Amino acid sequence: MSEIVVPAEWVADRLDEVRIVDVRDAWEFDGIGHVPGAVNVPFDSFRADDHAAEDGATTDPDGRDADDTEASGDGQGMLPGADAFADLMSEAGITADDRIVAYDDTHGVFAARFLVTAELYGHHPGRLHLLDGDFSAWRLDHETTSEGTDFERSTYEVDPPAETPLVGIDAVAAATDDPDTVVVDTREAWEFEEGHIPGAVRLDWRELVDDETRGLKPRDEIESTLDDRGIDPDKRVLLYCNTARRISHTYTVLRHLGYPDLAFYEGSLTEWKAAGRDLETGA
Repeated sequence: MSEIVVPAEWVADRLDEVRIVDVRDAWEFDGIGHVPGAVNVPFDSFRADDHAAEDGATTDPDGRDADDTEASGDGQGMLPGADAFADLMSEAGITADDRIVAYDDTHGVFAARFLVTAELYGHHPGRLHLLDGDFSAWRLDHETTSEGTDFERSTYEVDPPAETPLVGIDAVAAATDDPDTVVVDTREAWEFEEGHIPGAVRLDWRELVDDETRGLKPRDEIESTLDDRGIDPDKRVLLYCNTARRISHTYTVLRHLGYPDLAFYEGSLTEWKAAGRDLETGA
């Protein structure tokens, strides 16, 4: 097991060694409290401006994406743009060399999106960590604070890697006929039944988290679920949802489990539908 998803004790022992990013809304960060030393980078600040409000990301507590957003058409999906992300990280006092732990209060789905965004803009994936559990789980056994965190503005260098897990719409279409690739839809059952990419298998991202602990289920339970769906580490796993938020969590979990070949369809079903591509319906 990797150190991509890390327990609260791991973080508590390294508060002086890591940069902690809280992606909740500012009113939660200030009013409810936060992990000591955390900096607030709200979710809607690292989403493309024309999608953030429509996505329902900051208002929908059960993890649904909006179905009515327009596809960007430029392959960037909901990514904010390299310059915007660099400025955001600089404002937070983060450098490209920092080891980052991100958390939210929604089982990690928003925090995972932050980490994937950082990875796509060149932050070393070995320095990106997701808190196992969320703020509600952390505060049960660990200290919180409402005091602000002092930091100086940094100069964050964006250096996108030559290769990323991102795939475009034509690659997704080709993958539907590839026996060595499994296309995975991480949305809810009712969404899948209303329409999904042909040949996709369904894996609701929340099937991998425990509602009681608010973190990941035990590894053997997760692997059993993945095996039941035919999501085999020997195959290429291509992930999508509606607007690339929920797949961020599943992508992070599969990386944590050591899946070697992951593909990330940033355009997701929003782009697929806008392009008029075929959909299958039913379970």
